[in-house]
Amino acid sequence: MAANDAQPAFGPEEMLQAMLTMRGGAAEKRKKEAHEYLELFQKSPAAWTTSITILQSNAEADVKLFAATTLRGKITYDLTTQVPAAEIPAVRTQLLALLKRYAPGPKPIRVQLCVCLAILAIQMQEWKDVLPVVVSSLGDDAESHTCILDFLRVLPEEVTEGRKITLTDEELAQRTSELLEQNAPQVVQLLINYAHSSPACATNPQLFDCITSWLREVPVNDIVKSPLLTIVFNALEADSSFQAAADCISTMVRETKEIDDNIETIQILLPRIIALRPKIHKVVEEEDIESYKALTKLFGEAGSSWAVAIAREPTHFRPLVDAILECAARDKDREVIEFTFDFWYDLKQYLVLEKYIQARVNLVDVYAKLVDVLLNHLEYPESESGDEKDLFDGDREAEEKFREFRHLMGDTLKDCCEIMGISECLSKVHDAIKIWMQKYASLANDTSVPHWQQLEAPLFSMRAMGRMVTKDENTVLPQLMPLLVQMPAHEKLRFATIMVLGRYTEWTAAHPEFLHPQFNYIIESFNANSKEIVRAAAMAIKYFCTDCKHLLSQQVIQLQEFYNMILDKLPELSQEEITEGVATVVSVQPKSEIYKLLKLFCDPLVERLMTKANNAAGKDDNEGKLAVADHLQLITLFAQQVVILPPVERGEEDPAVKYWQEVFPILAKVLESFLSFPPICERVCRCWRFMVISHRGAMAPILPDMANQLASGFATSRQGCFLWVTGAILREFSDDREHVDPAMTEDIYVFFNAQATNVLRFITEVPSLDLPDVIEDFFRLAVDGLLYYPQKFIPSPLFEPVFEAAYSVLVLQQREPLSATLHYIRDVLGWGTAYPPSSYEHLSAAEAQVLREAVKRLVIKEGEMLVKRLLAGMMITFPKDCFADASGALLTLFEIFPAETTTWVDSTLRLLPAGTVTSTEVDRFMAKIRDRLSTNDSGDVRQIRSILQDFTNTYRRRYVAPRDGLGALEGSRFRFSGSF
Repeated sequence: MAANDAQPAFGPEEMLQAMLTMRGGAAEKRKKEAHEYLELFQKSPAAWTTSITILQSNAEADVKLFAATTLRGKITYDLTTQVPAAEIPAVRTQLLALLKRYAPGPKPIRVQLCVCLAILAIQMQEWKDVLPVVVSSLGDDAESHTCILDFLRVLPEEVTEGRKITLTDEELAQRTSELLEQNAPQVVQLLINYAHSSPACATNPQLFDCITSWLREVPVNDIVKSPLLTIVFNALEADSSFQAAADCISTMVRETKEIDDNIETIQILLPRIIALRPKIHKVVEEEDIESYKALTKLFGEAGSSWAVAIAREPTHFRPLVDAILECAARDKDREVIEFTFDFWYDLKQYLVLEKYIQARVNLVDVYAKLVDVLLNHLEYPESESGDEKDLFDGDREAEEKFREFRHLMGDTLKDCCEIMGISECLSKVHDAIKIWMQKYASLANDTSVPHWQQLEAPLFSMRAMGRMVTKDENTVLPQLMPLLVQMPAHEKLRFATIMVLGRYTEWTAAHPEFLHPQFNYIIESFNANSKEIVRAAAMAIKYFCTDCKHLLSQQVIQLQEFYNMILDKLPELSQEEITEGVATVVSVQPKSEIYKLLKLFCDPLVERLMTKANNAAGKDDNEGKLAVADHLQLITLFAQQVVILPPVERGEEDPAVKYWQEVFPILAKVLESFLSFPPICERVCRCWRFMVISHRGAMAPILPDMANQLASGFATSRQGCFLWVTGAILREFSDDREHVDPAMTEDIYVFFNAQATNVLRFITEVPSLDLPDVIEDFFRLAVDGLLYYPQKFIPSPLFEPVFEAAYSVLVLQQREPLSATLHYIRDVLGWGTAYPPSSYEHLSAAEAQVLREAVKRLVIKEGEMLVKRLLAGMMITFPKDCFADASGALLTLFEIFPAETTTWVDSTLRLLPAGTVTSTEVDRFMAKIRDRLSTNDSGDVRQIRSILQDFTNTYRRRYVAPRDGLGALEGSRFRFSGSF
């Protein structure tokens, strides 16, 4: 749009041109420029006049809607800064006139203008007669009634959202009382009068939307005891108002969740709601899906809201429970049953309590029927085309929805298990399988399995119940398990069976007589042509090896032969899963066998690695290099899983580490050959990191060579992954660890110091905006340095430049590096408080005090610049996820140096670009801060966070960063020339 050095024009013609550009087929660059222009327009003072002019014109509807939306934003965020107080009544007059103009529609514009008027009413504290003025200004015709209903509907919603408006908490509370509480009786009477004015009004969905909105403000009993209750229930007889009326009743019910406070209201609502049950059959017969959904939501909401009442009086509320079950049972196309799931869960939460055991007995039959309903709904559909491989006739969205839906039903099945008992639920599965066997087993062959859906559904349900099964279930599972490995040859049946067997491995471990048939079934499944079955089998192997590792120990050699044979035939994820499984079996072998078994399992992996690396070396073949990176993950899994426990005695050789010493030079050579390819560097570093984390002190023999590789690797490649491993070494070999040689901890700290110095030089050479990943990894490392070596790090010459680097990189806008940096800043500031972090526990009080004073000296020196960067980020550049950490850092500054921090915040806010915030707003904000600090109450100090959030949120919505930067708040480049 406009040139960078010129202020763009914001008249109606320019705005219309930008809208046309956005709407048309313009180039992407021009659309981006138009979008940026429109953002600037919405924040500009000219937007007031332009928006009103457009709304008074004959422009197209979408242009006028944009103008109305812009006006809404102006009133919300810019009213006090861009409109003199004396002119605000004129804004009200213009809005009322526009509302009168748009009373006939279009509805979206009318609703936006209603929202504008509601937000204005909240901020015009001197306007005390809002309701009478709006009603009288709009008139008494049908179109005006529509407009008044819209205004009444949005008013409570906007007052509830009042925190985004620049009023104090006290002012907002006062305005809420004036607009809602004091107006509630008049609103109820207004709605009653409107409903009685004509039959059409009594079934107007807008009426019920309005009642729904005010139910959050009006005591529900006032509505229930008024003529409005009958009006709402009568509206269920009209198709046009059914859904709105049902939603309104649902809201009434939701407002009665506090059962003991609403007994009278519930007793009025309950019989009326139960009387709606015949409508279930009616809407199903008429295939009125939307009404069916609304009715089910209503019953489900009533059940969830009154769950504790049902548990107290199951007989009295039984008709409601039966109605909810009927909604679920009649749902042939699975359109509404999901709206009952929350109810079954909520009720279950009470029925499992000893206090409600009698209710559980009374309602157990309902849950038993629910299991039957769910088993029916779990069945795959019959293919209309007869193609067994495409059951949804090409509708991939329907297929995905069905898969997700089954898992939701699986959760409800678990609820049934808790009420009925797992054996009773499994009996239903067993019965369903036996029924299929009796009917169709004799008709099944290798190419056709009749009605396999009726067999697959109970298998899926059994899988869903798996988490509820205990190892001592000896009633049903011993009968079921032999049936599973005899399932007919069908892809979906084999897949379902594998998933069941993989879910029940803990039970199988306690019943070893069932292990080998199941394990053999899984092994045979790797010969299937289906990729899905092979992936499921690999996952099942992982679970069998994990839970039955001791039982499989005798077959460890045969397991290696199978592993080596099958590995290259599997996809990447399945390779990792089966590797994790076999590594777990190796991990429980006798210590004397570990070295030999690692060689047996891992030497072939290392040979494959070298072959892949040689093939990829010196080529531009990224696919070959990625294959090297992926294969490294398999070696990492063995390093991670095969750990000697308990650890070897001091001075004794660890057999696992002995093997990794032999492999280390090969991994180092791979790393050196591919330092320019980040995925391989990251995978090698990940492997080493897990070696350090898993084997801890036993890794001492490898550490010197590893440290050299990490130092040279970072110096050459400048990749953050080398810092991951440095952090792991810091954690595992810190001063407070037992059995760590003091000389080694000193060497490790020197290594950390060298790595940090290299990073600081790197940040000096390259702008931090180009280094988000390195920044993130470095400050995570710095957090470890501060946590594990505070007595060395804080007094060191390195400490101050690292802190300067931290606040200098707060100009970044990516969440991860900012989060890591803010965590480091908060940890540093924590050392300046009266209660430093837990890492001071191994220090004497005198040592901790020395460190505290050092941090406080640093904060006094750098605090003003830190506050500038934190506030600039919170108000302009940070992603919203970083607000909590940034405000946390500011709160700690207020805790350490309240007076100085107050001064720093005040001076920083005075540096904000002219026109974006007034001195009055800054003064009011600072007065709130000083008021909270003056109480010397930690709770009030914590309230500063919400004050900060309100102020910065308002500013962010109002402010557009100028193209020439942030002025006095612009960040400066970090410079480091130190040598330590």
